[in-house]
Amino acid sequence: MYESYYGLKSKPFQLTPDPAFFYESKLHKRAMSYLQYGLSQAEGFIVITGDIGTGKTTIANSLLNSLEEDIFAAQIVTPKLSPDEIVKMVASKFELNVAGKSKAEILEELERFLNQLADQGKRALLLVDEAQNLPLETIEELRMLSNFQKGGKPLLQSFLLGQDELQPILRAPNMEQFRQRIVASCHLAPLNAREAREYIEFRLQHAGYVGEGLFSDDAFTLIHDFSRGVPRRMNTLMDRILLYGFLEEIEFFEEAQVNVVIDEVKSEMFVPDNVIPARDEIVNADAEAVRVTAKGTQIHEAAYYKDMLHELVDALDDALKHKIKLTQYIDKLLKKKYQTYVRLKTDDER
Repeated sequence: MYESYYGLKSKPFQLTPDPAFFYESKLHKRAMSYLQYGLSQAEGFIVITGDIGTGKTTIANSLLNSLEEDIFAAQIVTPKLSPDEIVKMVASKFELNVAGKSKAEILEELERFLNQLADQGKRALLLVDEAQNLPLETIEELRMLSNFQKGGKPLLQSFLLGQDELQPILRAPNMEQFRQRIVASCHLAPLNAREAREYIEFRLQHAGYVGEGLFSDDAFTLIHDFSRGVPRRMNTLMDRILLYGFLEEIEFFEEAQVNVVIDEVKSEMFVPDNVIPARDEIVNADAEAVRVTAKGTQIHEAAYYKDMLHELVDALDDALKHKIKLTQYIDKLLKKKYQTYVRLKTDDER
């Protein structure tokens, strides 16, 4: 409805995850790097966790869109499946017929299928979304599926994406064997104020907006504060703001106009007037900014340690990127050698 009014070619803030609108914050880039690194390793589990609406499914869809033809991928969104049900679900997602078959028969069929993929120079990838819904014994069943091997190499690799509740599940004492199979893990946090602004501008531009800007600095601040930097909440709010702007013929949004929409959305979402404080707050103590955690612990010289941590994270990210590139280069060389070997073997047989 408002697209033509703001010169847009599509809706920039739809709720359905769309890889075309994937905005890479620092954490999202790191999560994608972990997924790519996991793919290059061709073994183990990658675990991505995050609050509701932080972009886990969008990352998964972006990964699926970038896969090479030698990877057969399947994606499942899990309700509370039992071990037997997850086996049936995995097999059916790999297009195997499971009707009327026992678990043992399905496992044999699945192993046969995975071996056939390996004979073709391909491999299988399973993405499990909403993994926090899985019982412990079902996650253990996924680990058992990773035991399918040929020539010492796993035939099935799995990525788990889930909400915060997945972390304590994986920390359980009886999940030690699974934890040892985790190649890397990453937690997606909400976007900070700068990233939230970049996210909004990126989506608008990707949808075709070519103007000088739609929002004042104060308007951006309000949008971030209300949404808490959660992309899905920002999408909901931004969609309503643009609709309101179209109906009221607003060409530039100031703080007052955004506040009108926020009040409407708050009433519809049953959000209380007293906004819940963030986990960490900045307070003034003796004229010096002191960071206080949710448990009330004061952190002095927070900026110094925060800068050090950022430098360390950047260094680790760079090292990971170099390792991914090196692994991908080696993987391509191995594929070329394998193709040469197959061609020479075929010529000898003739």
